[in-house]
Amino acid sequence: MKRYCPSLISLALILLVVQLNGCSSTPSRSKPMASAPGSGGYVMKPYPRKGGGFYKDDGLPAQIPENIDQIPNATPRLEPLRNAANKPYTVLGMSFTPMTRLQPFSQQGIGSWYGTKFNGLKTSNGDTYDMFAMTAAHPTLPLPCYVRVTNTQNNRSVIVRVNDRGPFHNGRIIDLSFTAAYKLGYVDQGSSPVRVELIMPDASAVTYAELSKDALAANDAKIDDKTRYGEEVPKPGTYVQMGAFQNGFNAQVLRNHLLRELDWMTPAQVHVYAEPPWHRVQVGPFATRVQAETVQVKIRDALGGQPHIAVRQ
Repeated sequence: MKRYCPSLISLALILLVVQLNGCSSTPSRSKPMASAPGSGGYVMKPYPRKGGGFYKDDGLPAQIPENIDQIPNATPRLEPLRNAANKPYTVLGMSFTPMTRLQPFSQQGIGSWYGTKFNGLKTSNGDTYDMFAMTAAHPTLPLPCYVRVTNTQNNRSVIVRVNDRGPFHNGRIIDLSFTAAYKLGYVDQGSSPVRVELIMPDASAVTYAELSKDALAANDAKIDDKTRYGEEVPKPGTYVQMGAFQNGFNAQVLRNHLLRELDWMTPAQVHVYAEPPWHRVQVGPFATRVQAETVQVKIRDALGGQPHIAVRQ
């Protein structure tokens, strides 16, 4: 299997484990469950098992949800961090100090997944692990939080809620649920190179807040918010508004994402206007509403969502 947990270490190795707050309790040897208790009553279909070499009988389920491809990404939202799940801990002689606040974070390495052996057990965050939900385990990210995970071999991305600790071996940086790994295309091979980017939820975000693949854009920048977000002076005209944020970092992340995904846009067309308490991401200005609506449709067709028209006098 792809994930070590102190509760699964043999008795000979338990002496090496000092503490792990809230890690999954010792799993039963009974037949793996098709879905976690209370997880929503999936309609199941057979899954042709492939691959092998799973850790201590963990691995692929015999059945998966019929609509697994339609299971939506986790929706980022502000949640209080759990103090008990974010204290320093030691596993197998390795010490970890979890983050205790949300901040820009990006990491690349090997992603794995954990499945039937842990399905229905408690996570470090106190949730019940559902291998078909969009969740993940990470050694040090604050619990709970939300991340975008991208398979760098095929560029597929998912958004998951991090609610557990692990993995703890072989240089792996994140353990995904079965569904998340399935969507990224590596459940049968077991692991893949991935990029992990923390999403900073904004309670006031309007549209496109979760689209960013550029959460590392300002990770190490030593520029204050006024310099980064507050220098543009709005010009009169008609705009396509992509989002409004109280967190200026999220606004800049969205701007970078638009410039990366829409190669027909230029930096001069995408603005972050700081109008406390808001940071508005707007495309334009356009001389007429018809011109703005044409771009609105083009953006919607490319990225989805519902950008709307805004007029500045």
